[in-house]
Order: sequence, then structure tokens, then C-alpha cells
Amino acid sequence: MTTIILVRHGETDWNRDRRIQGRTDIPLNDRGRQQARDAAAALRAQLGDVDPLVVSSDLSRARETAEIIAHGLGVELTREYVELRERAYGDAEGLDTAEFFARWGDWYTAEVPGAEARDDLRRRAIDALQLVVRDARRDAAPASPPVVIVSHGALIREVILHATAGELPPVGERLANGASFTFLLERERLSMRTYAGSALR
Repeated sequence: MTTIILVRHGETDWNRDRRIQGRTDIPLNDRGRQQARDAAAALRAQLGDVDPLVVSSDLSRARETAEIIAHGLGVELTREYVELRERAYGDAEGLDTAEFFARWGDWYTAEVPGAEARDDLRRRAIDALQLVVRDARRDAAPASPPVVIVSHGALIREVILHATAGELPPVGERLANGASFTFLLERERLSMRTYAGSALR
């Protein structure tokens, strides 16, 4: 079994301005860098003396967050994965949320030209976790350290929905930048252990 900690990247200017990023490669801002440092401190408290492997999406906001976290934990960023990228939002990328709602309506049912379907995103996300864990087990064998994965809000949301059979996150809740979510992967079964730092029963 492998412990997986998914961390949403720190804030960017587009996050601050409520603009849709998707695959657009927007860097962290200073607040996002502080959120990454805070996430590193929280992870060190959670992990104690155990050193994790740290990996990320290859988009710069996730990669820089992971580099800051890895530095704070005294380890290196191990790998980057294109499979961990944010959902592609097609024609919606760069728009603010008000314009999105005006064009396509409800966030969860909108059909945006060029956007990645949610079902496809979920399959990609779960396949990506399996790939990361396979690589981690090979890289760290015979040890099985926890794996910190820095990724993106929509991808993490789909993993949470999968692991909780749709119970979390609540409809309309925005996953905070720098928030972490802990899972246990046992063979093919993914279960959730903490939600934004709070233990689940």
C-alpha cells in the first residue's frame, strides 16, 4: 500500500482574479509561493521524520509549488508528469467566472467547446496516480515512502469524488490553493484519509 498526498498548487494571478487557467501555463505569485511554504510546514508536521517522494504536474505553477515543498522537506523534486496537468478548458481558458456563466451556464453541467470531458479527466487522473505510484515503488524499492503529488484543482476534485463515491467535495466548494488531501492506495482501491488536513472517519 502507498500513501498519496495530493496538494493543489499555490495561487497565481489568474486564481486571484478568478480566471480559468486550464492548460494555460501561469506562474505562481508571491502569495502562492507562501502557500507552498506553508504546505511544506504542514506536510512536515503530518509526516514527522518520514521523507516522501515529491512529484508534480509539468505546468510551472505546480512544478514551482513542488520545488518549494521539496526544499522545505529536505528532499528533491523527483519527477514531473504531463498526465497530472489540469483539465483542458478549451474556449473557456482565460475567461473570468462571470463570463463563463454568462456563456455556458452552470459550472458542473456546461459543455464548453474544446474542453476535456469530466469522465475523461477522472480516468486520466486515476491512471496518473497508478503511474506515479508504480514509478515511486520502483524508484524507492524496497522502501515504500509516501508520495506527495502537486497537481491542480479540477484533477484533484475528480480524485476526491472517485475515492468518496461522490460524497466530497461539497457542490460549489472551491479547493483552496495549497490545500492537501491524503489517500491510501491498496492495489486498485483508493480510499481517502484526510480532507484539507482534517481526518475522515
